[in-house]
Amino acid sequence: MTGGNRRAVRSAVALAGAVTAAVLAAGCGIRTTSVPVDAGAAPSQVPCSMSAEDVTTQALRGIPVQVYLVCSSQLVTVDRTVQVGDTKSDRIRIAQALLEELEQKPSADERRAGFTTAVPAGLRIAPARSGDRQGTLRLSEQPEDLPAEALAQIVCTYAESKSLAPQGTVVLGGPGTYAPRGYLCTAETKARPKAVPTPGARAES
Repeated sequence: MTGGNRRAVRSAVALAGAVTAAVLAAGCGIRTTSVPVDAGAAPSQVPCSMSAEDVTTQALRGIPVQVYLVCSSQLVTVDRTVQVGDTKSDRIRIAQALLEELEQKPSADERRAGFTTAVPAGLRIAPARSGDRQGTLRLSEQPEDLPAEALAQIVCTYAESKSLAPQGTVVLGGPGTYAPRGYLCTAETKARPKAVPTPGARAES
């Protein structure tokens, strides 16, 4: 074989090898790139939401309300129903009914969706005392002694009720002699209930 023929054969073999490599790469779906690809954060495994079927299944006859539970370190509303009779003006009964919903262990559907509650069982609501600001609600524990997330849940749930927070401020006291304080539920409260459970709190005379 002459030198020219040998060079031609080598060129043909090299070309065939290159074509074969390209075909194999294409067949495997491999696409090389020198630029790193950011696919974004992995999708969350905790939806923090419930289907309409779940909500309907757990609903009971009563007054529909929304309460704030903890999900993915934030406060998120869930639909509940409460039994408070026909006396919509009875603030204590409304406040106690909402508190009991917050204390209640989330349903199986709610747990699957990632919901939990930090509100301890056994809390009770008492009426305001003489000298308290009008609208004060007194808890059986001092509000500041509760877990931060629990206090944020209570404040934001009560803030949704016009009868419990007509001016947007939830006024809470405890069983002791400390003056009640006014608490606000803000976007930051909902996003960071552990770090900022009650921004805007102030003593009430």
